[in-house]
Amino acid sequence: MTETSAPTSVDTVATRFWEDVLRLSPLTATIYGDDRYDDRLDDPGPAGRDEARRVAERTLAEIDAIDEAELSVEDRITRDMLRVVAELSIADHDMGIHRLRSVDQIQGPQTVLPQLVQFQKADTPERLEKFVARLRGYRDYMAAYVDILDEGRRTGLTAPRIVAERTIEQLRRLCGVPAEEGPIVSLAQVAGDADRAAVREAVEDYVIPADMAYLAALENGYLASTRADPGLWSAAEGEQIYRHLIRSWTTLDLDPADVHQIGLDELASIDAERRAIATANGHGDDVAGYRAALDRAPANVPPTPEALVERATEDIARAMADAPRMFGRLPESACVVRAVEEFKQRDAPFAYYFPPSVDRSRPGIYYVNPYDLPTRTYSKLGSTTYHEAVPGHHFQIALEMENPELNVFRRLGSRMVGGAYVEGWGLYAERLADEMALFRNDGERFGMLDAQAWRAARLVVDTGLHALRWSRQESIDFLLKAGLSETDATIETDRYVVWPGQALTYMIGMREIRRLRHELEERDGASFDLRAFHDAVLGHGALPLATLARQLPGWVSLRA
Repeated sequence: MTETSAPTSVDTVATRFWEDVLRLSPLTATIYGDDRYDDRLDDPGPAGRDEARRVAERTLAEIDAIDEAELSVEDRITRDMLRVVAELSIADHDMGIHRLRSVDQIQGPQTVLPQLVQFQKADTPERLEKFVARLRGYRDYMAAYVDILDEGRRTGLTAPRIVAERTIEQLRRLCGVPAEEGPIVSLAQVAGDADRAAVREAVEDYVIPADMAYLAALENGYLASTRADPGLWSAAEGEQIYRHLIRSWTTLDLDPADVHQIGLDELASIDAERRAIATANGHGDDVAGYRAALDRAPANVPPTPEALVERATEDIARAMADAPRMFGRLPESACVVRAVEEFKQRDAPFAYYFPPSVDRSRPGIYYVNPYDLPTRTYSKLGSTTYHEAVPGHHFQIALEMENPELNVFRRLGSRMVGGAYVEGWGLYAERLADEMALFRNDGERFGMLDAQAWRAARLVVDTGLHALRWSRQESIDFLLKAGLSETDATIETDRYVVWPGQALTYMIGMREIRRLRHELEERDGASFDLRAFHDAVLGHGALPLATLARQLPGWVSLRA
């Protein structure tokens, strides 16, 4: 659908669905630069959850009423995507997945406002009023999560103990900081000191008491009911929930044992590549010895957090300069680098990406984490930057958002069903960076292979934890063997514990993109056009992997 063409019946359903998503998730709207709901928070309680289920049911009924025979290719894709999103949403509701998501040290409710303050402006009287109204609403927002904690205890679907402990530690740190020094007040985008004082007052009156009440609920009762074993297998209906979450993240029905073996096979292949680099650099087959030498090299360790940010900024600029050789279309939105906020550093991943706003007034943001700085080596940073920023997530997400041929749901909401596509592209981008000669030396290439091994290990560890009854320490030990540092192995393990299935998206998605590329290279021979392939992969937004496999060969035509 172009910006000037009349919407089809499928476009109309998709747009209505996306409007409901924004209405029911005002936080999502704000992150995308839509300020209509800036005075309110999501409703995590029964009424909000029931309304989301009704929206999903209505959407299914509306797309079922449309005659598929009359639809264009893009409309069929949109219709299929709406069906998958709606069915998964209903399954989430019926299985009570919200009980698991209520306790999360990475993206739990306690992280919402410190994150939101970076996206919501409060620099006019009207904007300030909306922002303060949101802060006042935080009391009811967190009270709903306290109720969910009680619901989890009653049903037996509680968080693993390590997740609750990490969340408690994070809340203690947040509540122990004076309001004026905390992220909400200090980062508030206000016009002056008087407005900042109004924000501080709201934080003291509403936010801190709400966080303390949630902390008390976690400490007094909930913690004792958490699961000692970290895997979903130990939860009520855990096996069924894990299968559902695998499908939610990958859009594929996969057997955990099969995924586990794929991870082991991928690791064996990557190990051979790592040994070759270690041998070429005088370490023989001693991969661990070569890695240790890299980690000790002073030139490989950023001296300050600012140096880490500067190096990532340089790498993005180098990748952008070479991108026209690999892509016909480039994003219009810029990508900037920032350090992870101090209060989140201990629990946050090494790096992550936030998309630009719809109106392009805010660029894409690539966050790098300087926590335990000696372990954040440049040899690890390069592949992470190319994955999260350019030509990885920033290219895929910004091009999707800027594409006038897609309806608003496809531009902004497709990641609700395209997680494996998104993360698969990010991992594919790491290998593509190698083709683009972006890695500065063997150390950075080795770092890329370590990153690939890490994603292969995720297949092993995620299924190990949630299906094969691995302990948390078994996961940490396996990741250490795969090449991660003690810090990263611990943080990553706890991430897999809190987000079952998400860790599978990277390698599963990359394998599918690489398989399709190989298939088309064989089909087209010397006529294969890599730029056209990349433009086709990114030209229709995030897709379920089955849809990508079915449609991509028709989108990539022989070069004249």
